[in-house]
This record gives sequence, C-alpha cells and structure tokens, in this order.
Amino acid sequence: MNKENFYEGLFILNSDAYARNPEDVSSLIAKTIEQLDGVVRVSRLWDDRKLAYPIKHHRRGVYWLSYFRLSTDKLAELNRLFRLNENILRFLIIAHDPRLEEALVQHALTGPVQAKEEGAEPAEQEVYDDEEDEAEDEENNAAEEEAENA
Repeated sequence: MNKENFYEGLFILNSDAYARNPEDVSSLIAKTIEQLDGVVRVSRLWDDRKLAYPIKHHRRGVYWLSYFRLSTDKLAELNRLFRLNENILRFLIIAHDPRLEEALVQHALTGPVQAKEEGAEPAEQEVYDDEEDEAEDEENNAAEEEAENA
C-alpha cells in the first residue's frame, strides 16, 4: 500500500508568463498535482519580487505557495513534470508532519499578518535604485561568465 504524505511546495514562476496569463500559469501547478491523483489543499500567490540573481535569464520571479497531499511513489514523477515545465524557474518540495497540516493550511489561507492588526508600526519599505541594481547584475553576470570560462 502506498503511503500518502502532506507536502509544501514553493515555486518561482516566470513573471513574464504570469503577467500575460496569471490563471493559466498558476493553475498548472494544481493541475499537475491532480493529474497524479494528488489533492491540493491550498495554492496561492506568495510574492512577486526581484530575484537575488538571474535564473534562466529572468530577473524577476513570482513566488507561488502550495500545500498538497500526494502518494509518496508519485513524488519522483511530480518532480520530473515540474522540471520539464518552462514556466517554473525553480521549485522546492518538502514533506511535513501530517499533524501540522491543518495549521499550515489555515495560515496559508489567511495570508500574511498585517502590521496594523498587531498594533505595530508599518515596516519601512526598501527603495531600489534601478541603476544600482543593473550595475550589480552586470557585475554578477561578468563574474559568472569568468567562472564558466575558467
């Protein structure tokens, strides 16, 4: 008998494809899991941000969070299908203790806690200077090319 586990998946999606068609790009994760007889508990947008370094020539990524149940013997196939999908730049899937399932699902459904609700002052937002970011990116790309050529 195959054991079913509770998993958390964090995905970095192609932000260009997501901007053009958010519903199709985000639903591909749930469709892939359900194709393998898994059950998606929660699947939602987590964040859209600039990446620390380019991934497959992309400088921005959409972070997508999913909690799901899946048979352990189908996890390798799920990983393979996600690697083949060009809209998924990176992903990480971890197994959780089933006793945490309801708490994690409820937390994901409610989203992040707002600072005003807790009575704290809002955190200062970082301001990015595009010119500085581009200069850093060019330096990082040059360093990567040197490493590859060495």
